[in-house]
Amino acid sequence: MGFAAAALAVLLTMQSGAAAQEEDQEEAPRWVTLGDDYMPEYSRRGADECMRCHGDEDSAHLNAVFEGPHGVMADERTPFGGNQCEACHGPGGDHTGRIGFGEARPPMPAFGPNSPWSEERENQVCQDCHKEQKHGFWEGGTHQRQDVGCADCHDSHVRRDPMTVASTQSETCVGCHTEQRAQLHQAYSHPIRQGEMACSDCHQPHGAPNEAMLSSPTINQNCYECHAEKRGPFLFEHAPVAEDCTNCHKPHGSNNPAMLTRRAPLLCQQCHSRVGHAGIGRSPNDLPSGNPSPFLLSGSCTSCHSQVHGSNHPSGSILNR
Repeated sequence: MGFAAAALAVLLTMQSGAAAQEEDQEEAPRWVTLGDDYMPEYSRRGADECMRCHGDEDSAHLNAVFEGPHGVMADERTPFGGNQCEACHGPGGDHTGRIGFGEARPPMPAFGPNSPWSEERENQVCQDCHKEQKHGFWEGGTHQRQDVGCADCHDSHVRRDPMTVASTQSETCVGCHTEQRAQLHQAYSHPIRQGEMACSDCHQPHGAPNEAMLSSPTINQNCYECHAEKRGPFLFEHAPVAEDCTNCHKPHGSNNPAMLTRRAPLLCQQCHSRVGHAGIGRSPNDLPSGNPSPFLLSGSCTSCHSQVHGSNHPSGSILNR
């Protein structure tokens, strides 16, 4: 008798659990499972409808959209020249409509908490207008494969998007690229922290077929955009220089002068043996006279071989003047 009662209790518990699960499924908002297919009607009054709730003190920062390029109502190419807020956030007929007591308000389809649209669908909203701005390599690019969304980097509710300003762009980039953040704060680096350069001066964040999404086909061509004097051609070339600037330099920053990967002579000795060289001793005991080399102490290899990027001098075969 005791066994039968226990079995009955278990059965009743299972039935009540199944009923509760079915009830939860029935009460689940219908837009949760619709995803990218969720497309309600547009609201009747556009932005005026939105500002009824989003015009308070907590949402005051959103008003800056009217000062930026997205809020120009006289320009039909902008969101506010068309469906206003809903041009980007999707149709808000359900979100702005009446709801019953105790019901959850449906979210906007895109760019908001609990948005049913996927990040890919949200990106498509941006690309519908920005399709001519060098975004051809976005599909399959590094950022797209890492599920980075347009709204993860860009802010469309401000007067000027921080990503379009050199002095503020890097803060967004190094939020993910922490290794580069550390390098930018080393003793020698490009003037990115000072706002004189932006990450997009060298990289194409929306995708490129080149290594590291560089703006130019190769690393050297990228560097030559600013360092044209290193381009050559030279009568006497330095092989690693012509091959790849990063053989010797760290482009994001280093604690060595000129952003070198190592200080000379250690950098040079990665390729050049010191055997047989008269002034390459690293201590007094390494030299025949027992005295430190003045060339080593004053500047190492570059004291004599100053034209390390190449020389056009008739006697510059060993990269001197």
